[in-house]
Amino acid sequence: MPNPPVIAPSILAADFRQLGADIAACEAAGAEWIHIDVMDGHFVPNLTMGPVVVEACRKATNLLLDVHLMIEKPENLLEAFAKAGADRLTVHVETCPHLHRTIQQIKGLGVKPGVTLNPGTPASAIAPVLDMVDLVLVMTVNPGFGGQAFIESQLAKIKEIRSVLDAINPDAWLEVDGGISERTLPRVQSAGADAFVAGSAVFNHPDGIETGVRILKSALG
Repeated sequence: MPNPPVIAPSILAADFRQLGADIAACEAAGAEWIHIDVMDGHFVPNLTMGPVVVEACRKATNLLLDVHLMIEKPENLLEAFAKAGADRLTVHVETCPHLHRTIQQIKGLGVKPGVTLNPGTPASAIAPVLDMVDLVLVMTVNPGFGGQAFIESQLAKIKEIRSVLDAINPDAWLEVDGGISERTLPRVQSAGADAFVAGSAVFNHPDGIETGVRILKSALG
């Protein structure tokens, strides 16, 4: 069965002039995790943050830091992100030719491992490691930019992965990232997700961050 649902605001959409205050607002509204999108400008067409930002987030909150590595050769930077304070490091199957070894490396650093896959990648690609991970992240947009529209076809993938996790790794989280709002969240939760990444719906909400988080929490079944 899925874990108790959690909201993970993605700081990709935060105001970096006041990152600490934005994270504090998320925490005050009841968000359980902080999601940190790391992009290298190679694997995805955008360049974002590195270990220094993770370290700043660690100083700003005790919430779980959920770090999503959208980068080539993530194995070269795992130790740096672990030392910066990441609680979980999620890597893409598309960038890890030795995925089993990379997950073992994350565990060896004392960090929770996660695995993720792009919308165009079948669920079968991550099947060999589903029994090893703390979390599976299903991308419901093509990674690289915030504010994209939810890709409907990924609902079937969420259901497929949920079914396998229930059989072999029921404690693992099933997280969804991309186009999450109060309208799409109930649908992905019904498909089996229990962790929900949201950027624009939180940080760009017209009534403020705390309202954005609370609206998402109210949409949970």
